[in-house]
Amino acid sequence: MSRVPGQLARTVLKGPRRSNASGLPDSEAWNKTLKYAPVFPQRFTSLPAARTFIGEFVDYYNHHHRHSGIGLHTPADVHYGLAATTGQQRSQALAEARRRHPTRFATTNDPKILTLPAAAWINEPPEQEDSPAA
Repeated sequence: MSRVPGQLARTVLKGPRRSNASGLPDSEAWNKTLKYAPVFPQRFTSLPAARTFIGEFVDYYNHHHRHSGIGLHTPADVHYGLAATTGQQRSQALAEARRRHPTRFATTNDPKILTLPAAAWINEPPEQEDSPAA
């Protein structure tokens, strides 16, 4: 970790130079989500207040915010392997709602949810070539 003031922040917040679908590096897209969230304050009253806010926001973002790129699951659900169970629960809840209120639905099919990617990375490790043993 750098001892130069501000160096760590630049390293963490700037992120890699690979773009996601919206054209922003992943960490910059996350910063934009944070900055434009309705709960983001104009100013923090203190460093502890800023740390508390960021901690709560990261918890919300990882455990409660549904991401369209990962099938409207939370990153924690995907990371801990809970996405398949969540998908089944959604399907069961929708089937029950259709059964109780059939006139509210124009179709009997579940909505198409994106399949989960095989892997999702912010900083994907480079592939290592298999080198023959010498």
